[in-house]
Amino acid sequence: MPINIDSPLARRVAALAFLILIFGLTYWVLSPFFASLAWAGILAYVTWPLQQWLCQRLPERQNIVALLMTLGVAATLLLPLVWVMFTVAMDVSAATATIKQIMAHGLPPLPVGVNAWPGGAWIVGQYQRIQGDPLWLLAQIDALGLTDVASLKGIAGEVGRNAAKFGLAVFALFFLYRHGFSVLAQFRGVATRWLGEAARGYIQSVGVTVRAVVFGIVLTAVAQGVLAGLGYWVAGIEAPALWGAITALVSLIPFVGPVVWIGLSIGLLAHGETQAALGLFLWGALVVSWVDNLIRPLVISGPTRIPFLLVFLGVLGGLNAFGLIGLFLGPVLLAVSVAIWREWSVHARSK
Repeated sequence: MPINIDSPLARRVAALAFLILIFGLTYWVLSPFFASLAWAGILAYVTWPLQQWLCQRLPERQNIVALLMTLGVAATLLLPLVWVMFTVAMDVSAATATIKQIMAHGLPPLPVGVNAWPGGAWIVGQYQRIQGDPLWLLAQIDALGLTDVASLKGIAGEVGRNAAKFGLAVFALFFLYRHGFSVLAQFRGVATRWLGEAARGYIQSVGVTVRAVVFGIVLTAVAQGVLAGLGYWVAGIEAPALWGAITALVSLIPFVGPVVWIGLSIGLLAHGETQAALGLFLWGALVVSWVDNLIRPLVISGPTRIPFLLVFLGVLGGLNAFGLIGLFLGPVLLAVSVAIWREWSVHARSK
């Protein structure tokens, strides 16, 4: 039986196939840039109040405002990052020299006082076993990749790719500042057409969650890294900037940051520096962890009205699924899911 291509069903099928083809190819073309565009959107949203303030001070100067905001955000992010990179590079050089010394001469002996610790005899025994097996120690150092030229080249290549993504994000940021209202209005119109008036609540949930995650996760992690780095410097830890940067990165995952400063406190105690170890431990417990355990849950759970456990799971799941940008995408997806669930619950009770 011949197919009537002029029938309404055939035209709808053809139109649907055409849309799938066009949007599929569009996704394929833009997929390498999604992370950069997502970062640009997050930065634009978080700094939008400042952009509005500048627009009021410089009316009819949208291009100048967009340029000033883009340069300001880029400098705010880039200058501290460059300083940290140079400082960490110097600390990595010192750490590399220490690793080379360990590779050449083996691990240094433990302080005598370790025997007096609870379980100290076991610790000494395990340490001596590792110390007496230089091949095992070399294998663990090689596993870190710090002495492998290929691994170092791979790290350098990854840094270069991330720098390119950052440049693209900054480039896109200018156009978001310039045409942000138009883009948001079009997005709201399309979302409302497809999802109804409930789309406005979903969009609001996304915005509130992004702002809460930025201030509740990223900025608190940076604050913990800075405070912890200060404590490392006062305690006499070698390479305090490096360890501070590591603490900040680890602290992006809630409640994991203490692993770093507790480990360093134990290291100081093992070398007989009891006062420095106690001071660092108290600094971490009373100051650094206070930011993690009190401020972060309040900043996140307050505005979003989402249990902190869900945000925590969203951060972990987002990191696993999407990489670093998953810090925001994971909690945002959960926020939209919670908003939809609450809307369904309200409709269910009203019936």
